[in-house]
Amino acid sequence: MNLPDLYLKTTALAEKVFAPFGSLVLLVLRLVWGWQFFTTGLGKLQNHVRVTEFFTSLGILMPGLNAWFVGGLEMAGGALLLLGLFSRPIAFLLTGNMFVAYLTADRPALFGVFRDFDSFLKADPFWFLFVSVVVLTLGPGAFSLDRLLAKAIAERRKRASR
Repeated sequence: MNLPDLYLKTTALAEKVFAPFGSLVLLVLRLVWGWQFFTTGLGKLQNHVRVTEFFTSLGILMPGLNAWFVGGLEMAGGALLLLGLFSRPIAFLLTGNMFVAYLTADRPALFGVFRDFDSFLKADPFWFLFVSVVVLTLGPGAFSLDRLLAKAIAERRKRASR
């Protein structure tokens, strides 16, 4: 067997063995970080005055309104990630939210990403941003309400076209 054939067979075997674990990994990421988003958002809503003061210190416009908005987005977004419902749209919004968090609260870590990668990785928004981007790009996986909803819609359309 030549090297290219060995490579192709090994790659095909790895795909067959490990591909089913992708949805499990996505499920774990969604559950863990959906819960983190939910609790962080709830904390912002429960401590609105303190969050407003923090947003004011960062120079965020309309800090009171933005504290409500961000708290609600993170809480509702976390719940939707937990369920795997509207996953990509909410991941898009959460990704934007985390970029704003980097820009306002962790600007040196964001702009120094190539100079001091450790600071970028250790900044509070990193894992929230990472999981949001993963769900945005890969979707919620097979174990999600999005998948069940898509199957139900496809089945309904199939029956309607008969």
